[in-house]
Amino acid sequence: MMQSHEATAYHFKAIHLRSRFLMISSAKQNQARIPPSTSPSPAKIRWEATITTPQTHLPSPIVDDSVTAFRDYQVLFTSQRSECVEPVVLRIVDGSIPHDFPSGTYYLVGPGLFSDDHGSTVHPLDGHGYLRAFTIDGHKGEVRFMARYVETEAQMEERDRETGIWRFTHRGPFSLLKGGKKILNTKVMKNVANTTVLKWGGRLFCLWEGGQPYEIEPNTLDTIGMFNMMDGCDSLSVMSKFNGDVWDVAALLLKPILYGVFKMPPKRLLSHYKIDAQRDRLLILSCNAEDMLLPRNNFTFYEFDLNFKLLQKQEFNIPDHLMIHDWAFTNTHYILFGNRVKIDVTGYNWQSGKLDPSFMNSREGEEEILPHLVQVSIKLDANGMQQKCLVEPLNHWSRPSDFPTVNPAFNGHGNTYIYAATSSGSRRVFPYFPFDTIAKSNLSTKTVSTWSVGSRRFIGEPVFIHNGIEEDDGYLLVVEYAVSIQRCYLVILNAKRIGEADALVARLEVPKHLNFPLAFHGFWATER
Repeated sequence: MMQSHEATAYHFKAIHLRSRFLMISSAKQNQARIPPSTSPSPAKIRWEATITTPQTHLPSPIVDDSVTAFRDYQVLFTSQRSECVEPVVLRIVDGSIPHDFPSGTYYLVGPGLFSDDHGSTVHPLDGHGYLRAFTIDGHKGEVRFMARYVETEAQMEERDRETGIWRFTHRGPFSLLKGGKKILNTKVMKNVANTTVLKWGGRLFCLWEGGQPYEIEPNTLDTIGMFNMMDGCDSLSVMSKFNGDVWDVAALLLKPILYGVFKMPPKRLLSHYKIDAQRDRLLILSCNAEDMLLPRNNFTFYEFDLNFKLLQKQEFNIPDHLMIHDWAFTNTHYILFGNRVKIDVTGYNWQSGKLDPSFMNSREGEEEILPHLVQVSIKLDANGMQQKCLVEPLNHWSRPSDFPTVNPAFNGHGNTYIYAATSSGSRRVFPYFPFDTIAKSNLSTKTVSTWSVGSRRFIGEPVFIHNGIEEDDGYLLVVEYAVSIQRCYLVILNAKRIGEADALVARLEVPKHLNFPLAFHGFWATER
C-alpha cells in the first residue's frame, strides 16, 4: 500500500519486476531481508469536501457556484504567519474524548506560508514547513494544540527574526518569483521540510522530498537542526562505482555543478519512510541527485533500529528515468511504483498567487488521470519471477482518492482495511478535489463504507490509532477545513463505525486566529 500526492495509490497483494511496477528483492532466493554483510551488488487533480455531522453542528449554507468554489479553494491555501508556542486547550464542539483514548501526540506538517511581504508567491509544494501538534489526554478528556515553523536554512534566510517580515529570495522547484534574486539564484531545491513528519527512537523529524530531515524538539517544537540520517552509511567512494559508460561520464560532469553550484546533497533522501512495526525497524530510501537529469535511477535502501544503528543497506540500479514518490515493502522485497510523469504547474499562477481548481478537477470522462486506489495482484514462481499480474480498481471503487493509510501494526505484513480521503462528488463545481469523505475499504468483503463532512467543508489525510485487538479497533484522526466560516477542526472518528451514523466521536475547534492551511502528512506518537 502506498500513499502519495502526485502518484496513484496502491495496495499490493504481491510483487513483480516488470515495466512500470518495480519489485526489488532485498534477499537472495526470496528469503527474509538480509543483513548488510551479505547485501547484493547494486542492482490534473481535484479537491472538495463534505461531513456527516450531528444535529448540534450547524450546517454551512449550501452554495454551489464557480465563484464560491474558487474562493473556497484559495482559502485552503491561505498563509498562517502566527505560531502557537504555548499550548492552548481546544474547545470541544461535538462529542467527547473517550477515557480509553491512548495518550499521545498527533504531529501534522505541511506548507504554512505562500506569500511574502514583497509581492512574491510560491506554489504550495514550496511553502515553508509548518508543524502542528495535537496532544491528546484521554484521562483529562482534552487536546492541547501547538504550531511552529520549522527553522530550516531557507526559512532563516527568508524571514527576519526581529521583525517577522518575509522576503522570498529563492524560488523552489515548482515556483517562480516576482521579487527575490534575479541573478545567481541557484537555490531551486531549497529544503522547506514540509512533507512528512516522523518520530523514531524518541526523536522527531520533519522531512522533505529532496534533502536531509530537520530534527525537532518533540515538546516545544523548537528546531534543533538538520540531521544527516545517512551519515557514515555511504562509505564507498564515487569513483569505485564508475563503470565508464556514457551516463557515468555525464554523472561525473553533473556532480560538481549540482553539489558545488546548486548545493544539492549527493543523495536525495525521499520524504516517504516506512516503519516495520513487527521488526522495530525504520526503512528509508535515497536516490542520487544527478539521477533526476539522467535516464536512470540509483536507489539506496537503509534500515535502522531504534538507536539509528544501520542494520541493512542495499543499492539498486534501474536503467530508466522514473519519478519515485512513495514505495512499500514486504518481508522479502522492496516495492517501487515508477511514475512516468511530465511536470506541469500551469494550475498555479505565480503572478497572482492563485491556484486554479479546474486544473485539479478533470473534465467529464477524464477522471482516470486523477489519483485512484487500485489493487495489484502478482503471482510469482519458485524463482521469484512474475507469472501473472492483474491491476484493477480496489474493491471496484472508482472515485478519485488519495492519502491512503492502514493500521501501522499491519504495514508491510498484510492488512484487511484501508482508509483514504476521497470525494462524495456532491459538489457540481469541482466535484473531485478538495476531498470531503473518508472511505474505508474492506479487502475481505470487497465493500467500501464512507463518512463525509458538511457542505463547503474539506478534509486532509486520515491517520489510524490502534486501540484494541481487531485490526480496525481504534480511531481515525483527520483535520476538517470549514472554509465557509474559516475554521479548522480536529475530528476523531471510530474506525470500526465508519459508514454508520455514530462514527463521529469528537470534534475540537482550533482558535480562529490559528486557523491553518491544508497540510500534507501526519504521524501519531503514543506516550509509551
